[in-house]
Amino acid sequence: MPTRLLYLILSFAMIAGGACGDRPTSDSTAPDPGAEAVVTDAVPPPYRVYVTNERSGDLTVIAGGTHEVLATVPLGKRPRGIAVSPDRRQLFVALSGSPPAPPGVDETTLPPPDRAADGIGVVDVAAQQVSTIIQAGTDPEQVALNVDGTRLYVANEDAGTTSVVDIETGEIIATVEVGDEPEGVTASPDGRFVYVTSEQDNQVSVIDVATNEVIEQIEVGPRPRAVAFSPDSSRAYASSENGGSVSIIDTTSHEVIASVDVPGDPSRPMGVAVSPDGNLLFVSTGRGGTVVAIDTVGGGVRGAATVGERPWGIALSPDGAQLYTANGPSNDVSVVDTATMEVVATIPVGNRPWGVAVVDNR
Repeated sequence: MPTRLLYLILSFAMIAGGACGDRPTSDSTAPDPGAEAVVTDAVPPPYRVYVTNERSGDLTVIAGGTHEVLATVPLGKRPRGIAVSPDRRQLFVALSGSPPAPPGVDETTLPPPDRAADGIGVVDVAAQQVSTIIQAGTDPEQVALNVDGTRLYVANEDAGTTSVVDIETGEIIATVEVGDEPEGVTASPDGRFVYVTSEQDNQVSVIDVATNEVIEQIEVGPRPRAVAFSPDSSRAYASSENGGSVSIIDTTSHEVIASVDVPGDPSRPMGVAVSPDGNLLFVSTGRGGTVVAIDTVGGGVRGAATVGERPWGIALSPDGAQLYTANGPSNDVSVVDTATMEVVATIPVGNRPWGVAVVDNR
């Protein structure tokens, strides 16, 4: 090989080796092996979605916007209803040691309840763990907070009562009889009333927050499951599973002023949520597998979205643009664009998702 060619080959090899090999220490950009890795946090999501999983006994944390599952938090037995504190620092989750008893099941064949498992799990949002358990009567199913976040209202399904709990002391300050098999419990935004549904008595009990007494019992459709209020507290909406409808209640007179049929095949209205502007009511239809949007002014159906199996709990993003449904048998959450009523994402979660809550991070 000619000397000049050999020289050129060797020169190129030395240049390439210098580019790929180690550089002098003074020019090196490689990390120091002894230094700690610096992790740059991603931009936090604008809100988080929290889903209780009744059978797996845990909580799925989802990033709003990206639909990413961020964490799974152990809770306890049969977590169902979930509520957010006004300061958004805590979640309150109803836990129950009573065995599941679907309609038609002979309850004498069920195992005895584990009363030690009954309580309200308090989840520290920042730490993403249960900080304490509050005793709030037997078989809690759903829970609500008053406006200033000092009291809990807990539906005790097996006892036909609502327990009123002082959060700071953890003491039950009142036990209110509300009808057989209470389930949905919701506080009005103006802080005056708590509405509690009674599945067996087909009624909604109105608790005066000032006195912790029932001041009215409203006859509604058969097997009422949940209640939602309009933002101005002037109306309440109670879903009727066996009636395929929603009762519209005037909260001044505490009377039903209208009933709206919810379409579906079948239609088993379960969870309810009202848009931030109060113009739309969203209803999950259970075995119907849909979420229906109803115009609260005209009463007409605006649209429907087919979601997962037997959607129960639902919740809206802070701006009302997206709706989240807990689909029990399919073990997932559907994300619905409320403008188009189309499913934009399906998120696998735990076993038998039940309740949904949204926490605004802003």
